[in-house]
Amino acid sequence: MTELNPQGDPRLFSPLALAFLGDGVYELLAREYLLSRGNAPVGKLHTHTVELVSATAQAAAYERVAALLTPEEETIYRRGRNANSTKCPKHTDPAVYRRATGVEALFGWLYLTGQTPRANELFRAILESRPPEE
Repeated sequence: MTELNPQGDPRLFSPLALAFLGDGVYELLAREYLLSRGNAPVGKLHTHTVELVSATAQAAAYERVAALLTPEEETIYRRGRNANSTKCPKHTDPAVYRRATGVEALFGWLYLTGQTPRANELFRAILESRPPEE
């Protein structure tokens, strides 16, 4: 576990704080995945990263791994999904944005609790279950 939380328990962070960190964790996993597929122009890498980390993609990611989540992971996801965020991107459905926030909170919590292998496992499951056209 990292030393970011003085109380020592990552569950004490607000769900939006977990999502803030999880956004970066999720994007790093996406970037690592894209680079593992081979060298490509940076502009193309960026475009593909945005496709993987958009709110719509993250909301769909939850649907792909929901059955794999432990009860504690599901609780963290729901806390993130139900968090009261005053901001939602203009062209994003609020329900989709909330589901994406739940996914980000989950990945932030996994990182803070030292469960990066689990985060990698879930991310792989998300990628493996994507339709071929994605």
